[in-house]
Amino acid sequence: MTTTGITTGGAGRLPVPPRPRRIAAVGSAVVLIVLMVVAHAVAWRETEFSVGALADGWRGMVEFLGEAIPPDLSDTTLERGLGACVVTLAIGLLGTTFSIPFSLVLALLGSRTTSRSPVVYQAARFVMSFFRAVPDIVFALIFVTAVGLGPFAGVLALICHNTGVMGKLWSEAMEEIDEGPVEALRTAGASSVQIASHVVLPSAAPQFVGLLLYRFDVNVRSSLVLGLVGAGGIGFLINKSIQLFRFDEMMTYIVMILALIVAVDVLSGKIRHRLSDA
Repeated sequence: MTTTGITTGGAGRLPVPPRPRRIAAVGSAVVLIVLMVVAHAVAWRETEFSVGALADGWRGMVEFLGEAIPPDLSDTTLERGLGACVVTLAIGLLGTTFSIPFSLVLALLGSRTTSRSPVVYQAARFVMSFFRAVPDIVFALIFVTAVGLGPFAGVLALICHNTGVMGKLWSEAMEEIDEGPVEALRTAGASSVQIASHVVLPSAAPQFVGLLLYRFDVNVRSSLVLGLVGAGGIGFLINKSIQLFRFDEMMTYIVMILALIVAVDVLSGKIRHRLSDA
């Protein structure tokens, strides 16, 4: 017996036509793969990527490592390196903590949960985007010309860049909280300040602390790079050692900053783990 032209007996069923959505998804995937291949081909050419050049340069790397190992473990080098590590840690610490009030203001103004004015919201997002778009090393170069060489320029550079990054992260954390209590307070006629202080900030506080610790970890690493442009810290000593061809001193400073970064990473990780368990 047949029903609507389809045999249900011993004969096989008619083939089911493919779904249009599945065809569109396959087509989109193919287009995406082609675009990625083309993009990587262009990037390979523009960056002059060459495995052969890397293989041919192995002698230079061997000579470099031969001059850098063993590291210089003299008392003078170790003392100078420890002092620079303290400065690097201080740059990352102050660059993180001093950016908190600016980041918090921008986050409150640039979050849909707490900002009711579209103009204020877009203005805050633009400021955060600007501070994020300009690398901290560019800020360091600017402040070096303004306040001179030294760690103060590095602190100012981290404050500017971290304000944009942390403001964006905090604003997104506030937008992810439960909207129920926020809508209830708005219906009751509460102001934006009351909503932020009574609901938004208490709800997002754990995420705020976790993101702050993460940024502190990143800023300690960034302060090393800032030292290469004269912003103080152990990065400045590494750059100086390279210019003087004292690669054994450079290796000592690299090992010391590696130990510092690992210690900061472990400490911040433990604190974040305890906060998540609380």
